[in-house]
Amino acid sequence: MRSVPIVSASFLERIAEPTSQLHSDYLAYRNGGVTKDELAARLPHVAMLGDSVCMDIYISSPCSTFWRAHTRCGGNWFLDNGSVPSRIHSVSKRLEEVTPLVAIEYAGIGAMVDHEPGRENFFRRILGTRNFSGQINQLLRAPRFPDLILISIGHNNVDWAWRCPPNELIVPERRLNYQCKEFRENYGRELRRVLRRAGRERHRVAVVVFGLINFELYFKGREAAERLRESDTSLYPHLETTYKYLLSFHPAYRRNLVRLASMVNEELRTMVEQLQRELSGNVQLRYSDALATADLSRAELLHPIDGWHASVEGHNVLAQAAFSDLGASLEFLGIQ
Repeated sequence: MRSVPIVSASFLERIAEPTSQLHSDYLAYRNGGVTKDELAARLPHVAMLGDSVCMDIYISSPCSTFWRAHTRCGGNWFLDNGSVPSRIHSVSKRLEEVTPLVAIEYAGIGAMVDHEPGRENFFRRILGTRNFSGQINQLLRAPRFPDLILISIGHNNVDWAWRCPPNELIVPERRLNYQCKEFRENYGRELRRVLRRAGRERHRVAVVVFGLINFELYFKGREAAERLRESDTSLYPHLETTYKYLLSFHPAYRRNLVRLASMVNEELRTMVEQLQRELSGNVQLRYSDALATADLSRAELLHPIDGWHASVEGHNVLAQAAFSDLGASLEFLGIQ
């Protein structure tokens, strides 16, 4: 699936202001020294790598889900594409209040932190799922490497019950430890590719690794949605469809999913701390627990169709949480 850069609509007017840091570039554009595209390339660039937690998506029938996966762009907690009036005050919109920018989203529905051959089935193939390695491939091919890279991926990797041997469903310790170790190895390998490229850039690059969402709080919201559906079957019509794609969302398996997500987040934190010591001066790497502490424990924060993905209100909670922890990254980049 193709990722399209979204340029701030009013960027010319804003950098035309004498106080703008890019005012000299604007004058060069006005005098014919650079093109509009070259001028846009000098704006701060922000990229998001992730999974469906970062997308305006919900699960329904296969055909409808396929259509949404291939046609929707933006309208989520990270990206506002400006095509329709949005009820979500996204991270990109919040950043636009500070500076005009170019935002691009590489996230994909069903995306996993992978080691090829990855987890693929017919449904994921027709969705055009792009795993972590594929998203990074596309990022590295972009003509302009981003200044700020946000990463929020791994939620599909904590589906520990998927293809789990029957004996390990009963005693899951080996399974959980294996998946956590595999996750860290695959995540670390792919993240190093980004950092190596960032270290070769002439501009500063800030990378933020977000921990997985707080599944313990999330399942409280999910349980509230389940109770509402019990009393009114017209609500959350695709609530049970979730189990076709994430077996571990079954109540019997949730406790260990919560445990695995917590283990993964601790691995992410430790990995980032270790990688920080290897970085050159123009690269900043940070771990953020902003999404891991965001409270999604209310039913209205989950989508009214599948009770799985975030609703408009849920996306606003995630946007506020993510943006609130970007201060150190923006300061490193000189964006004030």
